[in-house]
Amino acid sequence: MNCIIVDDEPLAREGMLLLLQDIPDLNVIGCFNGAKKAREFMQENPVDLIFLDIQMPGINGLEFAESISENTLIIFTTAFSQYALKSYEVDAIDYLVKPIIKSRLDKSIKKAFAYKELLANKEGKSTLESLEQDFMLIKSDRKFHKILFRDVLYIEGLKDYVVIYANDSKIITAMNLKTISQHLPEAQFVRVSKSYMVNVQHIDSFDNHTIHIKTSEIPIGDVFRKKFLEQYLGKNISDRL
Repeated sequence: MNCIIVDDEPLAREGMLLLLQDIPDLNVIGCFNGAKKAREFMQENPVDLIFLDIQMPGINGLEFAESISENTLIIFTTAFSQYALKSYEVDAIDYLVKPIIKSRLDKSIKKAFAYKELLANKEGKSTLESLEQDFMLIKSDRKFHKILFRDVLYIEGLKDYVVIYANDSKIITAMNLKTISQHLPEAQFVRVSKSYMVNVQHIDSFDNHTIHIKTSEIPIGDVFRKKFLEQYLGKNISDRL
């Protein structure tokens, strides 16, 4: 997988380069101090993954991300934790808060490889055939698979696709998150950010910013927080948080 680093701070670029240099199957093909130079490079060179700083002069990382091809995955890097949740308002697969911890970076890269494989295998592999009262039918490899809503942990939007995380499977299908959310029972599923909706029956714990479902951490977007708290806790309780 070919990746580039975009960060206006030289030390941050050098540090990320050192962290990435020994990771198998990940090739750093460019380092850039701003979005303009990175965009010019990407017009001539295929890039699978970008490590993208958010706060940069000129075009910031969030603005740049809006123009990046759907074939390129984005992992945001930022020294400011308040930008972390904003990174999920665009199609980023993860964010890293500086100083970057190696174990957290490894987790993000593992996620990137998994998404790349899912996207590479999406054509003709899986389609959503129907949404019924308590289950959905997914067509994959010439078979119809019945997925009960009660088994779905959460759903993640990824470009023009959704990844459905069930108890024992992970399926990608061609549909955006907004569309599938309109057909799921509101009492069971709630949208918590631009990129995620969760099955409230599987929530293990949460705070004002993050939902924990098994080993997954799901961010709560600013725009969606109040509705989630009201739906899950009730209006009176949510007003006190």
